[in-house]
Amino acid sequence: MDLNRFRQRAPFEWELPASGRMRVPGVIFASRELVLDMDDKVAEQLANVASLPGIVDAAYAMPDAHWGYGFPIGGVAAFDAEAGGVVSAGGVGFDISCGVRTLRTGLKRPDIEAVKNALADRLFARIPAGVGSTGALRLSASAMDAMLRGGARWAVKEGYGSETDLLFIEEYGCVAGADPAAVSEQAKKRQRDEMGTLGSGNHYLELQVVEQVFDDAVARGYGIAEGDVLVTIHCGSRGLGHQIGTDFLREMVLGAREAGIVLPDRELACAPLNSSLGQRYLGAMRAAINCALANRQILTQLTREVFAEILPGARLGLLYDVSHNTCKEETHLAGGRRRRLFVHRKGATRAFGPGHAELPAEYRELGQPVLIGGSMGTASWILAGAAGTEERAFGSACHGAGRAMSRNEALRRWQGRSVVDELAARGILIRSPSFRGVAEEAPLAYKDVGAVVEAADRAGLARKVARVAPLVCVKG
Repeated sequence: MDLNRFRQRAPFEWELPASGRMRVPGVIFASRELVLDMDDKVAEQLANVASLPGIVDAAYAMPDAHWGYGFPIGGVAAFDAEAGGVVSAGGVGFDISCGVRTLRTGLKRPDIEAVKNALADRLFARIPAGVGSTGALRLSASAMDAMLRGGARWAVKEGYGSETDLLFIEEYGCVAGADPAAVSEQAKKRQRDEMGTLGSGNHYLELQVVEQVFDDAVARGYGIAEGDVLVTIHCGSRGLGHQIGTDFLREMVLGAREAGIVLPDRELACAPLNSSLGQRYLGAMRAAINCALANRQILTQLTREVFAEILPGARLGLLYDVSHNTCKEETHLAGGRRRRLFVHRKGATRAFGPGHAELPAEYRELGQPVLIGGSMGTASWILAGAAGTEERAFGSACHGAGRAMSRNEALRRWQGRSVVDELAARGILIRSPSFRGVAEEAPLAYKDVGAVVEAADRAGLARKVARVAPLVCVKG
């Protein structure tokens, strides 16, 4: 990316000054090296987002930002409904509430070495993964609507996990304002057999070991230490979320025109927050968030059952569950006053700092756990929301490494079988229904996650707590 377009505001903060139709500046939080490696399209998309009605403060990009649909992936923007603000389906993304959930096991690495292969095989057999994967649960029409309204709370009532789990999920497992009636029958049909499944792409279930702790006090508060074995689940709202995105993008192209909104890019199709279309989308999008939360809750129970069979002494307690690809109504200080804003986070994680009232009591003085996923052979990270992050980017941080190349380019460079063999030689077991999918998600197809996390830490978005390494990865 051409840095001449930017003004450096701080060592890890770069401003794209407002010009043309931009109502606010664009801001990227990243090192010089990460910005230089970003596609110029990221700056173009930031400028486009900054031109939307009712945007507040700036259009932000996280250190893992790359070109996406409408918004850059790693993009954050907040809109004020009372100032004509909009909601954009492209600013949420197609995999609504794709997110990461991490479980403690109470085990150390030596505890699982003898049964690592058995765990890998049993988890792969029990956790449906891959394109079009379906689970054992089939929802009736009434059960579907109950799930879309209830999220993880519905799943717990159905026997998947415990009430304690809900304390460690954003919104305590259920987003208010979900409207199953705003979700198309096609979206519900696609999801009917997909509850309790990982899906494909970059989704996974991974056994990990805490490799290094950077903040002892916060790590103790989160209940983790070096050598601990964790389980991390990365998945979203599956076919339902994708269909909602598709359905509303079509409507929003027409709706924006009717509302007199000039779109700099068709992919930024949007609707005024106070319009009937905007409200219907919010209702459907919230239902998809609940779907994703329920899905991860079901997968948690399936994982616990596998561990109970092989390692009955394990106790899989939930550390935290974070969502990406959302639009959430939150109160933030903006323009010198507290305002109710609609914060779009596309490929970005909520990262509330210490003292925030919406955090569970156990973590309130520590800051929110921020879970950063790797890619099979690369490290993942646990961060904590930093003090002042709300003033920097509405309490947001990065969500992963971010792709360094397209899936097609990855397929040209790697063979899935060779990736599996190379990782096995490093002691990392991969189980996947698709060698093609493994090649598409090869570790080197992504940016250096360590560099991304370092930038987030240095920019004041989140603080490094622990680096974790993969041991087993069930890959979609």
